[in-house]
Formats: sequence, structure tokens, C-alpha cells
Amino acid sequence: MSLETGTALLKAEQKGHVVTLTLANPPANVFTLESLRALPLFLNSLAKNKDVFSLIITGDGPKFFSAGADLKVFREGDTPTARQMSAAFGAAFESLTNFRGLTVAALNGYTMGGGLECALACDFRIAEAQAQLALPEAAVGLLPCGCGTQLLPALVGEPWAKRLILLGERVSAETALTIGLVDEVVPAEQAFTKALELVAKVENQSPTSITASKRLIQSARGGKPLSARLGDERESFVRLFESEDQKKAPQPSSKNVNPPGKTANHAPPFGRAPSPRRPQSGPSHPERGGDAQFAHF
Repeated sequence: MSLETGTALLKAEQKGHVVTLTLANPPANVFTLESLRALPLFLNSLAKNKDVFSLIITGDGPKFFSAGADLKVFREGDTPTARQMSAAFGAAFESLTNFRGLTVAALNGYTMGGGLECALACDFRIAEAQAQLALPEAAVGLLPCGCGTQLLPALVGEPWAKRLILLGERVSAETALTIGLVDEVVPAEQAFTKALELVAKVENQSPTSITASKRLIQSARGGKPLSARLGDERESFVRLFESEDQKKAPQPSSKNVNPPGKTANHAPPFGRAPSPRRPQSGPSHPERGGDAQFAHF
């Protein structure tokens, strides 16, 4: 089922409890002010839909997840334009970070600048073997403004964050896996399938538990003192104990334990697993100008 996103640059489809959002601005799937402003509104609508458990984000075509923003916007713009775009990038990816459900970025190619920041805002990142990842903003006198300077160190640590941002190093999918920037590397054209396998596991989990646990895990990045965060954890446990999900969850017993090598044959308590099929995409678009990926971030 197709969903309305508010812009042709973002295409969404729902199957079961999973929504797939395709960045559809080929050839490099760059973000624009239009798509950046549409993303938080779309995520807000998804958050209100209790039938949505997970969100997968991928890029249209075989070569790019997203190359970020078009540099021409900044070359030809002025300070108000820069302020407008940075605010839009920040708001878009903050809303993605705070989305209540599970989010997975299926990186099907070049993931540069704002494209990488979009992936950083997701809970998991699955990269295809040919993917390249970078934050090249400093090369043009700018910096990552879509939460990149804050989210990247939390994943890879300060030294690698400085190598990517200060030195402008580009990393392969395998290196990204080694440093913790992505969670898994798969062959070409397999990222979306692997993402579906990952989100299928959420079907056995309580949506309210996922939301509360995700919020607590992300709060560990900083801000409140540890004692306050631990208090939040205990209070969240009590609220979940009183929730409808907890009351309808199957109670554990020895009869529910499966022997080694056996799997349960009962239906998931909170939903139904989606069928692993990639959404239909438009025709592939050749890259313009040979090194078009360097004209974006």
C-alpha cells in the first residue's frame, strides 16, 4: 500500500507493519528543502499509526543511497539560505532519531554527507559491499549539520569520528563494519532483504516496549546524570507493566520452550512478519558527469 509523503522525492510503501521509505531524487538521491521539510511531517504521521512497527529507508537506483545535499544550493545561496537548510537537515534527522519504531537504513551505494547523517539517525545500518561512506563537508569549508558531529562519535568513538569529519576520509563498507559504523555488510542488491529480515524480529516484541527502551538507550549518550537515567528506567518499567501490550503478551512457561533446532509454530503476539520483497523502483539513472558524487554532501 502506497503512503502519502507530501513530496515526490520521498516514496513510501507499507506492507504489514513495515514501511519502506525510498529516497527518490536520482541520480544521487540528494536531499532538498522540500524533502527535508516533508520528512518530519511524514514521520509524525507514521508515529500516530499503531499498525506501523518499523521503517526501512533506502535509495532509488543501484548506485546511491544518498549523496546528501546539492552543493549548488550553498554555492549560489546566501546566509539565510544556509541557515534555512541547516535547520531543515537538523529537524529532519532529529525526528528520524526520535521515531518511536525501529528504523533501518539499507545502504545500497554511495552514502555521503547528509546521506550518511540520515543513516546515522537510524537504529541499524545494513551496507552493501560496494557502498562508500563519507562526511566530506570540511573539504568545502562547511561541517555536517544534520546531527553528524553528535551521532557519529557515539557509534565509532572520537578518533574515527575525527578521521571521517576532520580528515575527510572515505571508508568502504568493510571498514565501516570494522569500526562500528554499519551493523552488517551484504552483497549487492541484498541490503533491503537483510533489512526486512531484521525488522521481522520486531514482530515478536511489544511496540510500547520498543519505544520506551529505545528512548532510554539513546538517553545514555549524555545529558542527564546516570542516577536520573536509572530512575527513568525503573519508572518506564512500571508504566509498561500497566500497559495493554504487557497484559496481552503470552506468559512464559515450560511448554513454550522449544528443543534445540526447533522453532515456535505459533503466530507472533504483536504482529505478522512481512514478506521479503523489495518495493518496485523506477528505472535506474546513470550518474551525471562521471564524478557526480563529489558535487553533493
